Amino acid sequence: MKVRSKLIYCVLPLALLSGCKKSSSTQESSEAKPASSTNAAPASAPAANAAAPGADANSSAEATAKMAAADWAMKQDEIKNDPNGLWAIQATASSTYSDAQGTAPYSANQATGAPNVDHYADDGAAWAPKTADGGIEWLDLKYPKPVYATEVRVRESCGSGAVVKVEIFDEKGAAHAVWQGNDPTKDLNYLMVKFPKTTFKTDRVKVTLATNVVPGWNEIDAVQLVGTDQ
Repeated sequence: MKVRSKLIYCVLPLALLSGCKKSSSTQESSEAKPASSTNAAPASAPAANAAAPGADANSSAEATAKMAAADWAMKQDEIKNDPNGLWAIQATASSTYSDAQGTAPYSANQATGAPNVDHYADDGAAWAPKTADGGIEWLDLKYPKPVYATEVRVRESCGSGAVVKVEIFDEKGAAHAVWQGNDPTKDLNYLMVKFPKTTFKTDRVKVTLATNVVPGWNEIDAVQLVGTDQ
């Protein structure tokens, strides 16, 4: 299907975290593929390095920045290929942008599978709620098999920092909050929630956002459940 052009841009954090914004124009969606706060942290990302005057200082700062970027890329690859990591196969949400269904851009199913958003920006390959700054929204994900879980990794791709709760569900469908607090994630990165191995198996994760916390659109690219069979 053809998609009418839509002006989109991402406002990066300045003094405060800010989210991604869409223009007031409407897009017709096309088919596309899709606890304690101290235990959660974003995956390490390359830090900006202020160079001191002089060629040697500039060269050193550039080398440090490259090493940090390489470390960040390696960490992303390690997460993506974690042998104990599972990617969701099915998802539902409290709402979706343009009421997207199935595998349409911004639908809940865009948060299934491995990450496929490469830049911090408004992107239809991620899930987005119906409205910006509307308040509480959630994303509920199903995984291919139940495991004894030890971690949940939420890849935020736009308006990062709005997650307020992560829950997993036992075999009887009861919810267990494994994290609740202030999301420190910035830019394109993971909120990494670690916890002691569960005494029950789980194949379901629910991520709750307060979309009014970070202005603009808050989008999730993928959510990884980490665990083992025993």
